[in-house]
Amino acid sequence: MKTITFLTDFGTDNGYVAQMKGVALGITDARLVDITHEVTPHHIREGAFLLKTVAPYYPIGTVHVAVVDPGVGTSRKGLLITTRSQILVGPDNGLLIPTARFLGDFTVYEITNKNNLLTPLSHTFHGRDVFTPVAAHITNGVPFEEIGKRITDWVDLDFGQAEVTEKTAQGKVLYIDRFGNVITNIPAYQLMKVLSYEKNVMMFLGGNTKEVPFVQSYSFVQKGELLVTIGSSNYLEISMNQGNAAQMLGAKENDEVKLLFG
Repeated sequence: MKTITFLTDFGTDNGYVAQMKGVALGITDARLVDITHEVTPHHIREGAFLLKTVAPYYPIGTVHVAVVDPGVGTSRKGLLITTRSQILVGPDNGLLIPTARFLGDFTVYEITNKNNLLTPLSHTFHGRDVFTPVAAHITNGVPFEEIGKRITDWVDLDFGQAEVTEKTAQGKVLYIDRFGNVITNIPAYQLMKVLSYEKNVMMFLGGNTKEVPFVQSYSFVQKGELLVTIGSSNYLEISMNQGNAAQMLGAKENDEVKLLFG
């Protein structure tokens, strides 16, 4: 079944998402799925992180519409990106790039053909008037080349480069979820080469220095105790069993994180 997903910072207490879905339903019979509309307003990196953690679980051929777009109405481009398995549509501000890079073999098109857009075109709502109709037309089989031209000068975005050695791991806070789990940019595949579960590490974060266990999941420690683990996003996560680690540690996005072990 054809599928279009939506990820935005619009919230759900207004009509913006419903307008986008109305446009899609007028063009395609694809199934419409909400990823989230609760991205922090204008927080492009947060939206990029959430899209990257969700998109790989969708079927081949899924079209993802992502709109965190503080530059709407300016000269910033609109993009259609094809990958090895899925398609991404949204603004040229880096929002789509981590997912495109993760899915692999991506090609970037600038959206230029006005025949595939809604008219009249709003200067403040390209999610409805540009990105959603493009996604819907793609599910109906419109060739990518009819959407626009291939480009190579798109805005990049990444999550920073973590450093892992035989005795240390260093990175930054990437995202804090609603449970207060502090998700870092230290990848699991690097860390697990040098560190095994059931070992204690020295953790430095937000002015805090604490010795904490590296365990498989939250309940491997007592309620209210801190831990580090590999979260479901496959990054190192600093957590508290049934508590809020971010609040206790005063952690914020972009804080430096360092682990010592050996």
